[in-house]
Amino acid sequence: MAAPGENLRINPDRLWDSLMDMAKIGPGVAGGNTRQTLTDPDKEGRELFKAWCDDAGLSMGIDKMGTMFMTRAGTDPDALPIYVGSHLDTQPTGGKYDGVLGVLAGLEVV
Repeated sequence: MAAPGENLRINPDRLWDSLMDMAKIGPGVAGGNTRQTLTDPDKEGRELFKAWCDDAGLSMGIDKMGTMFMTRAGTDPDALPIYVGSHLDTQPTGGKYDGVLGVLAGLEVV
C-alpha cells in the first residue's frame, strides 16, 4: 500500500483488457455494444464484473433496483466512504466505453 501523499498508479494494460473483455458481451453495431438493462447480455456483464470484484477481495451489496455496490474496507473505520462508478448497461447502440469505463476504472483504482 502506498504511503499518504504518494502517487498511485493503475495498471493500464489490465484496465484495457477488462474493457475489451466486457466489450465482447453484447457486441453492437460499428464496434459498440448492446447490453440493455434486464437482458441476457446485461446479466452476463454483471456476472463478469462480480467475478472480477470477487477476485479483488471486494464484498458486494445489491439494492432494490439491482444496483451493485462493491466495497473494500479501509484502514480507518471512522473515515467517510469514497464512491466511484457508473453503469454496465448500454443504450441500444452504445459505445463500448459508455458507462463501463467509469465502473472498470473504479475497480482498477481499488
